Amino acid sequence: MSPERRSPSEERPHSLGALMAAKEIVICCGSGGVGKTTTAAAAAAMSACKQGGKVLVLTVDPAKRLADALGLEGIGNTERKIPPEAFARAGVEPRGELWAAMLDTKQSWDNLVHRHAPDQATERRILHNPLYQNISGRFVQSHDYIAMERLYELHSEGSFDLIVVDTPPTRNALDFLEAPARMADFFSSRLLRLLIVPYRSRFVNLASKPFYQVADRILGSQFLEDIAEFFILFQTMYDGFVQRARAVERLLHDRRTTFVVVSTLEAAPVREAEFFIDVLTDKKFHLGALVLNKVLPDYLLDEAASARAARLSRSAEEIAGKLVSELPEVGEPEQVARVLREVGESFRNYGVVAQREAKQRDELAAAPEVVATVPYFETDIYDLDGLLRLGDTIWS
Repeated sequence: MSPERRSPSEERPHSLGALMAAKEIVICCGSGGVGKTTTAAAAAAMSACKQGGKVLVLTVDPAKRLADALGLEGIGNTERKIPPEAFARAGVEPRGELWAAMLDTKQSWDNLVHRHAPDQATERRILHNPLYQNISGRFVQSHDYIAMERLYELHSEGSFDLIVVDTPPTRNALDFLEAPARMADFFSSRLLRLLIVPYRSRFVNLASKPFYQVADRILGSQFLEDIAEFFILFQTMYDGFVQRARAVERLLHDRRTTFVVVSTLEAAPVREAEFFIDVLTDKKFHLGALVLNKVLPDYLLDEAASARAARLSRSAEEIAGKLVSELPEVGEPEQVARVLREVGESFRNYGVVAQREAKQRDELAAAPEVVATVPYFETDIYDLDGLLRLGDTIWS
């Protein structure tokens, strides 16, 4: 873990709500399957309800039940307002507005080309290039890059007081932070220059001819032409890419931007969360909060309760005998004793897990300014009321 973390005793914002009130961009990150999308939506909904203003949650791949929870069908690249009826059904009258959008990678790339292409002819040729159509829809790095590009675009427009971002799912933590610089490097790489040369000039160096002959046999001449045309056209927008990459990096480091790491306390997500925290700290991003989902309740740490559970297990036969004598309808003494023993042992076993979770929580809490925990919910979140109940647990 990074040695530069502040100690737990240093003063911090008292709640996630206080943290979000001071920011314009909140970026939720974490490994897959830890409730990141739901947490982002719940935090945005609480901000709209409690603090007012115009709040946008920009998600990447929301589950259908989340779209249903927000009262929307077919969330897309264009921001859509959550209907008042959804809040009314939850018994809430928000102070502000909640909007939602889902990143459409292809549409966002098309918009980017439209914005940066030097002329309409170049724009048309790029949009109809077969390689562009594959990269813009399927290339993983393009997904990471366009997420940051879309965030920058929305923030620059100034239409929202707060933007909460659910980051792209990725195998490598925080790839989306480095995507702008990597995309710029990719479009200026030596390999691409080699592919482009024969289509820019009739003269090819004799030493390079074997490369083109092998490439032509493996890839086919039409594919090489598509590659060359794509990158020749795209390099007309290269300066715009570099400038935007630098602007995105400045925005991510801006004091108005904060990061929220979302995790559970299972072994693999904890390792990922530790890595996220270290990388954010090392790269000097503002680590605002840690949200831990599916945390066992604190009453499992109660020593007196644990002692009673131990006594319940040890004295199960005696307690069962007294219980059956007073209430014969509960069953046979042996069956009742077995149930009581299992209840006591289960409580103590869960207590061991809860102690381990508490230790992990203390270790993770050294860096972020706010730590919020979410207990197990009895049912899945399927409506706005559920999102707001989740939001209540992390807000204050």
